[in-house]
Amino acid sequence: MTSLDGAFRSLFETNMGIRDNERVLVFSDTIRPDETVSASDRDRRMRLNATARLAADFAAKTYGSSSFVEFPATPASGAEPPRELWLATFGDETISELERSGLLTSLLTKQATPDEIAAGREIILARKETVADIIIALSNNSTSHTRYRALACATGTRFASLPHFDPDMFHSSMTVDWQTLADRTARLVAAVNRAEWVRVTCPNGTDMMICKQGRQAGGDDGLLTAAGSFGNLPAGEGYLAPLEGKSHGIMVIEWGPTRKLDEPLRLYVENGVVVRIEGTDPQRTRLEAKFAENANCRNIAELGIGTNDKASRPDNVLEAEKILGTIHIALGDNSGFGGKVSAPFHEDYVFYRPTLTLVMADGGEQVIIENGRMLV
Repeated sequence: MTSLDGAFRSLFETNMGIRDNERVLVFSDTIRPDETVSASDRDRRMRLNATARLAADFAAKTYGSSSFVEFPATPASGAEPPRELWLATFGDETISELERSGLLTSLLTKQATPDEIAAGREIILARKETVADIIIALSNNSTSHTRYRALACATGTRFASLPHFDPDMFHSSMTVDWQTLADRTARLVAAVNRAEWVRVTCPNGTDMMICKQGRQAGGDDGLLTAAGSFGNLPAGEGYLAPLEGKSHGIMVIEWGPTRKLDEPLRLYVENGVVVRIEGTDPQRTRLEAKFAENANCRNIAELGIGTNDKASRPDNVLEAEKILGTIHIALGDNSGFGGKVSAPFHEDYVFYRPTLTLVMADGGEQVIIENGRMLV
């Protein structure tokens, strides 16, 4: 028995609702030789990979059927995982048919048209019984906003995504009262769905108008027990894909995915996209390179609102974006949760002590977060 056995049991039984004779797939990624990684992040990623193996072993011993896959890390969160994971997930016959149809390459490069995605979905659904019932994604880079994840969930798979996870979170944000969290998240989502615009201001100078017109907010509460369920763990957020081409304002970024920036960056947003960045932190160069590769990476992809009262650490975006009373704004892909922009990139930035004001169709306003304090 390992020190994580209790945490694994809660993961599979409470979060995923595992049932008799269900099959589990756990995957992780490894550090590529060409990656530049700090000593602390290298340590976390090695522990993440080891924890993924332990989770797969626990599932095999406790529930009777589990497999483990690992692969070199993708270039960024939101990029499609490699063929080897698709093969392990969907099976030889399905992947062979996707290749014969000329669909696999366009899916892997995120260049598939809506018709091609639909055709690929039909091929996968024809053999959906080959796909695991539960997938635990313990890769460093996120597969949440990928065709792979969406197609797996289309078969009925329950999918938990834990990108940038630190195993220490099993003893902090993963110990939240899940039903209380679910109730809080539902109240927040119901409030947000009454609005047409959301204004976000922060003491650091952030001032954004986020367009919600025609879009529905959803909740990520960690209870992934229904067929086709998908969410992050640790969970705890309400989220929406803003209407493209409308949001505007200034985002002042102080934290990257795994570190505090040397100097805040100011991102200027017009017509739903980042048009200019000011500041000297190396994150600026990285973002501008992503923008040059694909203009869709500039898209204001998501507004999220944290609801997890056990989340606290700002240096890891997976947990930081769940901290009760924070908000996060993502750039890049939002095609998997109600948006229309596809990109091999999705990155969240967390903002602290926000004031969040809902603007209704009749011009009425409601403050639901004031200086980081949740009011609903």
